[in-house]
Amino acid sequence: MAEQSVTMAPGTGGRRTEWLAPLARRAEGVVLPVAALIAGFALFALFLLMLGKSPVDFYELVYKAGFGTAFSWQNTLSRAAPLLFAALCVALPARLGLVVIGGEGAIVLGGTATGALGVCLAGTPGVVGLPLMALGGALTGALWIGAVGALRHYRGVNETIASLLMAYIGIALMNFLVEGPLRDPASLNKPSTAPLPRSLQVGDIPGMDVHWGLIVALVCCVLTWVLIERTSWGFAARIAGGNVRAAQVQGLPVGRLIVGFTALGGAFAGLAGFYEVAAVQGSANASLAAGYGYTGILIAFLARQNPLAIIPVAILLAGFEASSGLVQRRMDLPDATILVLKAVVFVVILVSDTLYGRFRLFSPERWRTR
Repeated sequence: MAEQSVTMAPGTGGRRTEWLAPLARRAEGVVLPVAALIAGFALFALFLLMLGKSPVDFYELVYKAGFGTAFSWQNTLSRAAPLLFAALCVALPARLGLVVIGGEGAIVLGGTATGALGVCLAGTPGVVGLPLMALGGALTGALWIGAVGALRHYRGVNETIASLLMAYIGIALMNFLVEGPLRDPASLNKPSTAPLPRSLQVGDIPGMDVHWGLIVALVCCVLTWVLIERTSWGFAARIAGGNVRAAQVQGLPVGRLIVGFTALGGAFAGLAGFYEVAAVQGSANASLAAGYGYTGILIAFLARQNPLAIIPVAILLAGFEASSGLVQRRMDLPDATILVLKAVVFVVILVSDTLYGRFRLFSPERWRTR
């Protein structure tokens, strides 16, 4: 009887179910990642119990340190800015079916380029120097990750392996430059470039202890969503990501799409390096290799490569990063505890990918009127 009310009343029941059909698949992209996140937390709780630690105390400390007070929120948001950029570096190529995991190299090289340009532009007004430094950092990241896309398209080199190896090369190159040609003689214990003058440093958002990189990163996430979902280039990228052969038959510029999207993702990673130097560190040094690029991989996968979903996920992971020190002091746990938590969540997310399309509840056909 219930099924007949749906099929025999198109003016009432049909409308109520038909609009649910396109939402079913979208709901799957939300429910499964959230369920995987909860499952990862549960597995990590078992890990803590094996160590004789209280999971309740652990998650309570994570909440207090990351989101419990206004100071905690500002600390979390400051850490979220580079994570947003790093996640975009992974999410953009993923729309073409590419798994690029070497954003860390683009971040450190973008920061190194920013530090070098800061030395050359000393005495330049900030209104001129800062855009040039940001452009230099973005171009450096674009060239570095764009080269991965070029290798993939023109030489058939696997982009995952190429980007990972180039990340190690980028970190080694940064260390060489900072400890050698670009080193400030006054930096004794911690080699670094010369400190940026005050006029070439990025300030904080008024009323907050958070630099302007957060606002720029949020705007970039929104613009990236518009690019992917509302432009012909984004539509062509989705077609090429689904079937490269079909895209080539239709005459789509697959090569330009691959190189362009990887270069744009690298530019975002380079911007993360720019803000780390111009707003946080004040100079390029080994602290640039903070692992933001690797955390960005987890964020992009957890957000299903959706630039808008990247925003809340990056803030959540930034809260975990902000709580690392407090957890270590209060619970007598190693500093790598948060890394273990992220690793567990990442593995569960990868496992959850095998479940997509297996639940009839999320099938559009179940909700579509026959």
